[in-house]
Amino acid sequence: MLTLTIGTFAIALNHILLIGALILATLVGWRVAKRGGENPESVLFSLFLLGMLTARISFVLMYWSYYRNDPVQMVDLRDGGFLAWPGVVALILGALLYGWRRPALRKPLSAGVITGLLFWGMTSLSLSVYEKGTRLPDITLRTANGDVVQLVDYQGGPLVINLWATWCPPCRREMPVLESAQRMRPDVTFLFVNQAESMQSVSTFLATQGLTLDNVLFDASGRLGQAVGSMALPTTLFYTPDGRLINSHLGELSQASLARAMEPFDTVPTATRKPTCPASATC
Repeated sequence: MLTLTIGTFAIALNHILLIGALILATLVGWRVAKRGGENPESVLFSLFLLGMLTARISFVLMYWSYYRNDPVQMVDLRDGGFLAWPGVVALILGALLYGWRRPALRKPLSAGVITGLLFWGMTSLSLSVYEKGTRLPDITLRTANGDVVQLVDYQGGPLVINLWATWCPPCRREMPVLESAQRMRPDVTFLFVNQAESMQSVSTFLATQGLTLDNVLFDASGRLGQAVGSMALPTTLFYTPDGRLINSHLGELSQASLARAMEPFDTVPTATRKPTCPASATC
């Protein structure tokens, strides 16, 4: 499961874990402070923001070639571009500085920071192990020509599956990024699986936007989103040639966040890469 859905509201599980870690750290710090010391609530929140800011700046610097010509994109957090370890280092260094300057904070702040980091690290690792153990769902879809295909027929090379809809603003914004990647990475198969829309409405959208997508598939009942545990759009999934999930991204992709998600494909042996258009379909 990639998202938690309540009615029409969906939130990524990794975001829930991050918020949960902050709440748990605050509760533990407050509890320890009651036995003697200063309540670290405001400091913990400041450290949380410091860590997030550092993680974002580090990501932008690492993928500077994608951001240098678009300053606005640097502050657009919707692409989910963060590097965790620099953020953790900045948070720990900030906690040490606060503790050195304010002795009454040391024990409550240490307890909160350690508890929060342990919770976030262990649950994030568990979620990652669970996700990467999942396989490509065996689901029937339709092509733009109305032909029936099996999703597993596209195995055999690196595979990127984008779940989208024309009514979804972030889906529309990220589509040129995916179209460009499709053109630049012929070794990777991109599938654009539309969720519960008619072929006519999708064809009209692609034509009016001037988009050329090689593999547009249709999931009339939204079964693929249910199978992978994500009812949020857009959702992008990254599979190895043998159909194993190695990465996922919920929300809008930027060029930088897509490049990062596709980095594992650079280590796939060339011999295993091949076109994966099913014989039953016209691609």
